Amino acid sequence: MSLLTKTFPVGALGCNCTIVHDDQSKYAIIIDAGDEAEKIEALLAEQGLKPIAFLHTHAHFDHIMATQALAPKHECKVGLHKEDEFLWKNLERQGKLFGLPTRAPEAEITDWLDDEKSYQLGEHEIKVVHTPGHTPGSCCFHLETSETSMLFSGDTLFRGGIGRTDLWGGDHRKILDSIKNRLFKLDIETEVIPGHGPTTSIEYEKSENPFLQ
Repeated sequence: MSLLTKTFPVGALGCNCTIVHDDQSKYAIIIDAGDEAEKIEALLAEQGLKPIAFLHTHAHFDHIMATQALAPKHECKVGLHKEDEFLWKNLERQGKLFGLPTRAPEAEITDWLDDEKSYQLGEHEIKVVHTPGHTPGSCCFHLETSETSMLFSGDTLFRGGIGRTDLWGGDHRKILDSIKNRLFKLDIETEVIPGHGPTTSIEYEKSENPFLQ
């Protein structure tokens, strides 16, 4: 497979940032550039990668801060679901509520995410799955090839857990519905890379996740 992925935690809250790139063209999509812009930029430069999009599973501050510094340096898309625009615009306020320094958003959203929208990377597609609940505009990104199925689930689904719904626009009923009726329809062997913590699989979460039994 010519697509390669690298996932690593960034920031005080350990947001999982993922760089997905095509090894032939060197084009890359960055999912949840949450913090540590210098680290992300260094990894891109090390591999000679050219970002074509910064995509976000949702707009909580710990998933969008590095984009503010990186996106203006690269001519590429910045993707977010419209329902989370209010969170993006209140980045500075979000940080203050958690006692962390943030600035007003510097990057502009140039590409609104919609359910089933896809992004081409080499011969493959990364498809948007709208999964409201953690936030109104929460999305997951599904990458499926002949060799693998991967889901970047943001803060919707964790290993043995689900995203909190007591923050701005959260809805417990909706997050359960999103997981059971959207994510659990995927192949059980799908690898799940959550927004925080270790990877898991659809099969494991269907049988073991205590929130979903």
